[in-house]
Amino acid sequence: MNTTCVIGNPAAGRGRAGRLLANVESLLPGAVLWPTTGPGSAIDLAQTAAEKGFARIVAAGGDGTAHEVANGILRAGREDVLFSPWPIGSMNDYAFTLGLGTWWQTARDMQQLCPLAVDVGLVVAGDRRRFIVNNCGFGFNGLVTIEASKIRWLRGTPLYSLAVLKTLVKHFAAPNIDYEIDGQTKQANTLAFSLGLGQREGGFPLAPFAQLDDGEFDLLRVGDIRRWEMIRYFPGMMSGNLPVHHPKVAVGRCRTVKVRSEVPICVHTDGEVFCSPDDGVREVTVSLLPKRLRVEMFPPALYGGTRFDALRTKIADRWATRG
Repeated sequence: MNTTCVIGNPAAGRGRAGRLLANVESLLPGAVLWPTTGPGSAIDLAQTAAEKGFARIVAAGGDGTAHEVANGILRAGREDVLFSPWPIGSMNDYAFTLGLGTWWQTARDMQQLCPLAVDVGLVVAGDRRRFIVNNCGFGFNGLVTIEASKIRWLRGTPLYSLAVLKTLVKHFAAPNIDYEIDGQTKQANTLAFSLGLGQREGGFPLAPFAQLDDGEFDLLRVGDIRRWEMIRYFPGMMSGNLPVHHPKVAVGRCRTVKVRSEVPICVHTDGEVFCSPDDGVREVTVSLLPKRLRVEMFPPALYGGTRFDALRTKIADRWATRG
């Protein structure tokens, strides 16, 4: 049988992916193309592909398609499957961390890709369960995802930038949250909380030092800062210059997090809505599963490659002197 199944979302990238998928044969001769039919369908397609014995499963779309295909593979429980997210959607944060954005633009030679065993996360709230490969966000971050889903005329970082500004106006609250982080308890008013496996969230490098296989999440928590402060720091956050010196901003690393909120929580998983305030969810647990998924990556551009080294050095200096 054919060894590669390409699960493509023709609607990704505001329809741009449909044209690119027509050229799948030139990249992967003999590959089988299975188009998605709507939200959630890529999960079932990927699970079926894994159970049928495909050795490589490609997610041709954006972060939403990558999220669904990864969930299907992980549900099938086949850790030998090779997962390859092609960055042809509106937002391609996970592909950026893997270096596949650069690969897609400059090479597109499958022989230049290498396998990497990476960590994944499991998000649980009651009977809701989702795996994550890139990140998840609580509070403000989740509400940004909801606002972004309403904007149909932009894509990429401009889309999420506008969504952030809309959220600043419509949903600016910092409820009291109880945390249990690697067994340590804490209570704090929290505007936003993010756990990163990959480096970017909505195009913003909120976890610039994240490593996909280090066995930890990179954590960012923003407390009850003022709206004008958020606006002040927004341009810097777009380039990874997080306000780590601020007394109400915390960064760190962890393996497990349990969150309990006094009000319903809004959570996104890899840029997809996991629960909205209308769902009434007040408790969520996130656990790390080390090296659970095999992915393809482009070594010259992994973690942004040399283009990102200078920025990481600059950010590292800022983080080292925080306090």
